Amino acid sequence: MVEAASDRFVVVVDDSKLVSGLGGSGLAMPVEVVQFCWNYNLVRLKELFKEEGCEAKLRLDGDGKPYVTDNSNYIVDLYFKTPIRDSGAAGKEIAALEGVVEHGLFLDMATAVIIAGGSGVSVKTK
Repeated sequence: MVEAASDRFVVVVDDSKLVSGLGGSGLAMPVEVVQFCWNYNLVRLKELFKEEGCEAKLRLDGDGKPYVTDNSNYIVDLYFKTPIRDSGAAGKEIAALEGVVEHGLFLDMATAVIIAGGSGVSVKTK
């Protein structure tokens, strides 16, 4: 909602977030799902990305219970062994699953990215 209501969307990251493709970096890609069908979605998401070697895990809190979002939903974290081939198609396929609220593929949203690293700061724009 913030992005939709904004004229510009600037992302600030450190250079550890830079990857050659989406997935395959060992970082989790979150998918917010309604509690009622979290397991259904976990299985479907894993199947959807089986060619990328996807591992899907329900995010847990410090007590080992499912982490609950501000909207009372759960998070399924996806880990990919290889990068996602078509991120646009992947985003649409994830969003089309019943019970998916949102996903962590922020596609075509940023107007600028500020990257900080050991060699300084760089800015990339659309």
